[in-house]
Amino acid sequence: MPTGVATVLSALRSSALVVNENDEVLKASAPAYSLGVVRGNEVCIAELAELIKLVRRDGQIRETEFVLNRNGSAQHVTARVAPLSSRLVLALVEDRTRERRVEAIRRDFVVNVSHELKTPVGAINLLAEAVAEASTDPEAVERFAGRMRTESDRLSRLVQQIIALSRLQGDDPLEFPHPVRLDEIIARAIDQSAIDAQAKGIEVVHNGGRDLELLGNGDQVTMAVGNLVANAVTYSPARSRVVVSAKANGAMVEVTVTDQGIGIPAAEIDRIFERFYRVDPARHRSTGGTGLGLSIVKHVAASHGGEVRVWSVEGNGSSFTLTLPRRTADEGVRRTLPPVAEPSTQEATR
Repeated sequence: MPTGVATVLSALRSSALVVNENDEVLKASAPAYSLGVVRGNEVCIAELAELIKLVRRDGQIRETEFVLNRNGSAQHVTARVAPLSSRLVLALVEDRTRERRVEAIRRDFVVNVSHELKTPVGAINLLAEAVAEASTDPEAVERFAGRMRTESDRLSRLVQQIIALSRLQGDDPLEFPHPVRLDEIIARAIDQSAIDAQAKGIEVVHNGGRDLELLGNGDQVTMAVGNLVANAVTYSPARSRVVVSAKANGAMVEVTVTDQGIGIPAAEIDRIFERFYRVDPARHRSTGGTGLGLSIVKHVAASHGGEVRVWSVEGNGSSFTLTLPRRTADEGVRRTLPPVAEPSTQEATR
C-alpha cells in the first residue's frame, strides 16, 4: 500500500477503503465498518464490489448512488471509486440519508404550501366574480365581500406562518437570549384570541405561577404560546374553559394550555407536529386553520433548548406543555442556550 494511505484513511470521517487485486480490503476507515460497507476484509455491498471491479479493469473513475436496506429502513449512499495504483482501488462512500430526507421534506413543503395557497386564492377569485355579477344587489355584494374578507384573513395568516416557520426551521440555538416576563407573554397570547373566545363564549383563564422569567426571544415565545391558545379556543366547544398555567420546574419554566375540546386520537398524537398535518382536515377547513401552528411551537421550543409535550384523550380535551429555560435572579442574560438535538422529520399542527 502506498505510504501514508493508511494514515489518511484513519483520519477520515467518511467511509473509505482500499481494495487489492483479489478484492480483499487492505485498509478501511472506522465509518466504513459502522456503515456496514466492510465486514472483515470483504466489501459487503454487491453494487460497490462490482463497481470496484469495473474501475480496476479500465482505470476509469466512477461515481454512483444506491440504497441500502438496513434494519428495515432505506439508507441512501453515494460512492466514488478511483484507481490508486495498478493493483489497488480506492472507494469513498458517503451516507446521504439525512440530505435526501431534508430534500423530501422541502419538496413536500413546497407542494403543501402550493396546495394550501390555492384554496383561499381560488375562493377569492370566485367571490370576486360573484360580486361583479351581483353588482345590482347590495345585500349579495355585502355577503360576498364578507366572505372575501374571511378568505383574505385566512390567506394572510397562512403567509405569515409560512414566513415564521421558514425563519425557525433551522432550529439554531439562540445566541443572545434575553430575560422575558412570562406573565406578559401569556397576557399577549390570550389577548390575541380574545375575540374568537368571546364569540364562542369561551373563558380563557391565566392560572399558576406569577412573576416568572425565562431566557429567550419574546416574539418567538409569544408566537408559540399564542398558537397553543388559539388551537385550544378553536377546538373547544362553546361556553367551555381554556386554562393557561405556568410554573417553575428547576432550571426550566413550563407553560401549559389545557382545553375541554375534541381531543386527539391516540394514533394521531405522534404526527400532530408535522407541518400541514391535520387530524380532521374537514373540520380544519371550517375553522380556517393553517396546519402550521404546532410545527411553529415545536421549532420555537427547539431553538430555545426546550421541548413541547402533549396529553390528550379523544373527546375529553388536550393539554400542551411548552418547556423553556428559566431565568433566575442571579443569572446573566447573555448566555447561549443549550444545543438542541437534530430535529425529527415530524413537524405540524392539529
